[in-house]
Amino acid sequence: MATIRDVAKAAGTSIGTVSRAFNGYRDINTETKERIFSVAHQLGYSPNINAKSLSSKVSRNMGLIVSGFLDSDKRNGFVLSLLKGTYRYAYEQNLEIALYTLDAEQQKTKTYEQFCTEHSIFGAVLSGVATNDVYFNQLVKAGFPCVLIDVYIKGDGLGCVSIDNVKAAEEMTNYLLDANHQKIVVVQGKKQTEVNSYRIAGIYAAMQKRGLELCRENILNGEFREHIAYEETKRYIQEHGKKGATAFMCLSDVMALGVMRAIADLGYSVPDDFSVTGFDGIPIAGYTTPGLTTIEQDMEKIGYRAAEVLLDLTRNPKQSPNIYVAYEFIERNSVKRL
Repeated sequence: MATIRDVAKAAGTSIGTVSRAFNGYRDINTETKERIFSVAHQLGYSPNINAKSLSSKVSRNMGLIVSGFLDSDKRNGFVLSLLKGTYRYAYEQNLEIALYTLDAEQQKTKTYEQFCTEHSIFGAVLSGVATNDVYFNQLVKAGFPCVLIDVYIKGDGLGCVSIDNVKAAEEMTNYLLDANHQKIVVVQGKKQTEVNSYRIAGIYAAMQKRGLELCRENILNGEFREHIAYEETKRYIQEHGKKGATAFMCLSDVMALGVMRAIADLGYSVPDDFSVTGFDGIPIAGYTTPGLTTIEQDMEKIGYRAAEVLLDLTRNPKQSPNIYVAYEFIERNSVKRL
């Protein structure tokens, strides 16, 4: 990675001149500035944000970077809740916070380090990232703290805040098994996301402890989208009728909405014909008919804790905390005991 020394050498100037150019000093002629900026761009160099904070070793600005924003379902409201939580903490600490939306392709245009530097943020809370995203693979070497939502990562200055998704999914599976549902179809989200993997792992663990198996044909790919879950469920029921599943375990409430709609459109009812469970605890889950049994996670609290951890990492950069926020099992009327 290019340093200020590399830029100075390539531009034929001193390190001090490069530093003064990036800090806006007016005693450098336009031609020299342009040459420095051009070389810096070619080398992929961005000035160190800490060097620009003359009165403090830490910038007062933090970022909330949301990946895959356009792909998120409008009903889940996660981004708003997450922003509220991070903003509340930032307000209490007299910090500034900005929301940025970047998809996987945009992450290729500049590194995480460059992004933080150019936007004058000391680090970011990163939500919606997949392990195959560009930024995920840059974080360990970036030199800027980062807290991921729902994705465990190990490295100095890096942290994760989430609920215990494995434990929560195991609890929901046991709930269905205790209600004598052994023919369970799982409607999973995006397979490449860590949160989906954790929840699937919890389901497998619960079933294995009871000597049961989850067949691959009983896993539908809902992609965390309502309309996809709707189509997959409709196809499954049209193929199997009531001889297949007795319960649909959805790894998000948004997908559960699609499942319940598909069941109704085919002339069946919840829970008399099929039981349905969700995951996440979005507000609308309490207003469906019947109300949806789900795992509720407090995204506002998760956002608050993530911002808290991020600031702490600037003071203690050798840490790599993995924080679990408590979840709540919400029992409503969408599951019938057989």
